[in-house]
Amino acid sequence: MDPHFHIALVLFVLATPIAFAYDNSPLQDTCVAVKDSKSAVFVNGKFCKDPKLAIAKDFLFKGLDNCGNTSNKLGSKVTLVTVNELPGLNTLGIAMARIDFAPYGLNPPHIHPRGTEILTVLEGTLYVGFVTSNPDNRLISKVLNKGDVFVFPKGLIHFQYNEGKTNAVAISGLSSQNPGIITIANSVFGSNPSISDAILAKAFQLDKKVVDYLQAQF
Repeated sequence: MDPHFHIALVLFVLATPIAFAYDNSPLQDTCVAVKDSKSAVFVNGKFCKDPKLAIAKDFLFKGLDNCGNTSNKLGSKVTLVTVNELPGLNTLGIAMARIDFAPYGLNPPHIHPRGTEILTVLEGTLYVGFVTSNPDNRLISKVLNKGDVFVFPKGLIHFQYNEGKTNAVAISGLSSQNPGIITIANSVFGSNPSISDAILAKAFQLDKKVVDYLQAQF
């Protein structure tokens, strides 16, 4: 046997398990297997337009220069640009967002199950941070000023808080065409149907009346 072929074969065998050692990242929250293709429903794993029919409009999003409305309880507004807002992002694995903050506004603790986030402060000052996974649950945080950049690893709880007396603006890039967002408080206390108050009381070591109050807020 040709020694060069033998070496190439060995390298291929060694490399193959690595190449197929993991699945692709999911593009939606659930994807139940079906045998009948007629029952299949695409959520954000979308059908593709014939490339010959693509036009500039498919790759254009306007309005990210507009300030978001922060007149809400949290004092923040996230303007997303995912595949749902910009069809040309389909299969490209990226998205972005503009985040506006009123003074002392908060983008509350949340996670992106399908994407890492990189954030740049354009205006103002933000206190940001993320929490590492169990068992450490270590808070890694920093005060950011204009021009500073911070990264929130995929799937970890993180937040941004405007600790200044003026408005703040940030731009985020995300490593998924649809990174998803799970706001912790909304998901835990505002699920539909509600999680049993007995379960939440035990999980958070709270009185059931406190849990009932919190659930009523959502």
